[in-house]
Amino acid sequence: MPETTPPSPRPLLLQGNEAMVEGALYAGCRFFAGYPITPATEISEVMSLKLPALGGTFIQMEDEIASLGAIIGASLAGVKSMTATSGPGFSLMQENLGFAVMAEVPCVVVNVMRAGPSTGLPTHVSQGDVQQARWGTHGDHPIIALSVSTTWECFALTVKAFNLSETYRTPVIILSDEVVAHTREKIVLPRPGELQVLERPRPGAPPEWFIPYEDTPRGVPPLPAFGEGYRYHVTGLVHDVRGFPTERPDEIAPLLNRLFRKISQHFHDIQMVEEYLTDDAELLVIAYGSVARSARRAVADARAQGLKAGLLKLITLWPFPRRLVEPHLGRVRAVLVPELNRGQMSREVKRVNQGMTKVETLNRIDGKLITPGEILARLQALSGK
Repeated sequence: MPETTPPSPRPLLLQGNEAMVEGALYAGCRFFAGYPITPATEISEVMSLKLPALGGTFIQMEDEIASLGAIIGASLAGVKSMTATSGPGFSLMQENLGFAVMAEVPCVVVNVMRAGPSTGLPTHVSQGDVQQARWGTHGDHPIIALSVSTTWECFALTVKAFNLSETYRTPVIILSDEVVAHTREKIVLPRPGELQVLERPRPGAPPEWFIPYEDTPRGVPPLPAFGEGYRYHVTGLVHDVRGFPTERPDEIAPLLNRLFRKISQHFHDIQMVEEYLTDDAELLVIAYGSVARSARRAVADARAQGLKAGLLKLITLWPFPRRLVEPHLGRVRAVLVPELNRGQMSREVKRVNQGMTKVETLNRIDGKLITPGEILARLQALSGK
């Protein structure tokens, strides 16, 4: 039979949560374990329908502790895996998150943020888990956390999160929020092969030569699936290159330093921002998530009034993209950091700023979105007009 061109993808009207499912499946995710929680429940619901149809596995777990444990196990067995939750569940996941960091297990964890602490405001928006994503699990550790602000990003950055997780053998956190999760937008999903999909590094040596946690130039050791004939020990304890617990200083420091190095020497691939009207900006808004949507409109309105405003949208929150933020701080008159918290990311901006320019914050913690008008008013005040 003659080859036929696949039909053009049709536009879909998707929630952010639904787009994340599509992104995960596109990236090759075939295992999902989770527990329903507002405002992330749609991810579990859609996964429960679509994964089995692709030969994948969906399991509703008894809690979020078990959810992350299950995807760690599935990933070690060679299957790309994901879970999704919100604030209280994310808190329960922290111990197993640290285990995944130490054991270098690729997996993706989605946190659709809502107002807290504790049960908080389950149906309202917040960005209160930003610092928790970086420091929630104990000990010195690296982490990758991405922020989504549009339905398309919910798809594309989920694919990217799996690529980063597999490439660097690390858990990757996606921070969404209630507004992004439930905003419906038209998107066209790419055909298979149009977006890059990466796989974890595999051993090139036979099982008898295999060293499970051997250092490499990239800092990332290969990862075979359990059952492929490669035997190795998996533990949350500090371990030697063969995976067995150690208390030797000459083995402890190299392991922990390598965990950081495999991330820090690849900042060019991991750290991402998006710039809007920044070339000649005198006033800069630094925002992320749903607030970046309001900020973009506010910047456009400010430009219409003659104010030279620009937006630097943070896509990678951790590791904080200092090298992409710092050049802007040295040439603008003032920076505004609007957030749905009491200033969690503005602390990082101020840390990098070191007095180069004025940095002001705009914060809401009442479960309501910061509006374009609120950001515009602050830009007007900063301009002195």
